[in-house]
Amino acid sequence: MKRFAGLYQALDRSTGSLDKRAALVAYFREAPAHDAAWALWFLSGGKLRRIASGPELRAWLGEVTGHPDWLVEDSYQHVGDLAETLTLLVHEPTPDALVERALHDWVEQHLQPVAGGAEETRRAAVVEGWRGLPEGERLVFNKLITGALRVGVSRRSVQQALAELGGLDIALIAQRMMGEWTPTPDTLASLLSRQLSDADRRQPYPFFLASPLQDEPSGLGPPGDWVLEWKWDGIRLQLLRRAGDVALWSRGEERLDGRFPEIERAAMALPDGCVLDGELVAWDDDAPAPFTRLQRRINRLKPSARLMDEVPVAVLVYDLLELDGQDLRAQPLHERRDALEALLDVHGGPELRLSPLLAPGDWVEAAALREDARERGVEGLMIKRRSGPYRQGRPRGDWWKWKVDPLTIDAVLIYAQAGHGRRSTLFTDYTFGLWDGETLVPVAKAYSGLDDAEIAKLDRWIRGNTIERFGPVRSVRAHHVFELGFEAVNRSTRHKSGIAVRFPRILRWRSDKPAAEADQLETLRELAR
Repeated sequence: MKRFAGLYQALDRSTGSLDKRAALVAYFREAPAHDAAWALWFLSGGKLRRIASGPELRAWLGEVTGHPDWLVEDSYQHVGDLAETLTLLVHEPTPDALVERALHDWVEQHLQPVAGGAEETRRAAVVEGWRGLPEGERLVFNKLITGALRVGVSRRSVQQALAELGGLDIALIAQRMMGEWTPTPDTLASLLSRQLSDADRRQPYPFFLASPLQDEPSGLGPPGDWVLEWKWDGIRLQLLRRAGDVALWSRGEERLDGRFPEIERAAMALPDGCVLDGELVAWDDDAPAPFTRLQRRINRLKPSARLMDEVPVAVLVYDLLELDGQDLRAQPLHERRDALEALLDVHGGPELRLSPLLAPGDWVEAAALREDARERGVEGLMIKRRSGPYRQGRPRGDWWKWKVDPLTIDAVLIYAQAGHGRRSTLFTDYTFGLWDGETLVPVAKAYSGLDDAEIAKLDRWIRGNTIERFGPVRSVRAHHVFELGFEAVNRSTRHKSGIAVRFPRILRWRSDKPAAEADQLETLRELAR
């Protein structure tokens, strides 16, 4: 645990990506393989099964330290991070009470076995860590049991470190880390192996992600150098047809087996040894349906025949990554597209559709197409370099997403909550409402869009204008109006307002507008599809 705590501190204190990578490489080179495997799992976003709830941890803390409940709660509200609060309030152990134990031992022998168990066994495991670990290691221990291990390194940064350590292509590392994997020494050895294995053939390729286009596309050169398509509103996935089987992998690295059986059946008609990249959408009357329709099926592991009939789906395919077992990603897009069209001419159908190309004569025509996107049920345009390979991650230059301008409303701030991590002492999570008669009804939560100075100013106002407290949430006086942007709005029975907005964010602080002049809920209803 001591070595991993040292890595955590090095990553948390460093602001340079090269310094962070150097710390990661040094750790993975020197740490025992079993510990390194667990460290990799945690740094890649893995979380333990819950050991204890927040209230339980705060109650145990009071019992162990003798601190009254009000002091624990007030400290937590002030610090904002539960793991840090637990670390600061626990008394430092005496030298003879210190426990030296490996990271994998803490996880496998002391935390995992008690998860879901009786309170007394879970409490004993947690208290053992509190009483036997010095501050730095105790902080990491608390981060692990609260699932809040955030140290400012991305998954890609970790993959870059492994690639440097093993002398491997980062794309291979990323591919091997797709999906679920078990943190063991053998797993780590497989990740760093220079030999290709059968397991590599069962994994999807790392996804190529588009960068947002902020300016007009005229700076990209002639439209003929680019491939233009609609930006579909669905689930990005790869369809693997290999070894006589079919697998659907979402961009979130989750296998969707059984959730869309009609797609899997259609894919069995494809030749063995091919991988398609595309968008899974709800499809109705020869057009894409709103994403909210698709949401009805996303979490159904075995959809009923009735649900499949009510929410038909299709994959709009726009790239071919593998054919006859050959990796095509290095080939230019136009060659991959030609091969894809030939493949789907023979093996396509209602469930596997070719994503159509758009052919504007110039960027002015492309802009006109973009303006019609929302009416077509799509999010905008995709602009892809004709000669570009299929890369991994989000490198800028070859794939752009030119999304339609957001829908907007003017809404009133009605609730606020403190943020997390470095913003845990500031109110940065906001809830906004619209007028329904004389009542403000909550319609959206937003966490981004204000700069540091605006956040600090609003934080001071919130503290001085709180009406009520509901745990960590404060209701505030109806005063400030903000322009919110969002991608789409749909009817929803799960929300009090009857409306659900997608991807809300703050566009600007409307200090020029009084709260009484904010938008009515009916305005939002009229935008709903």
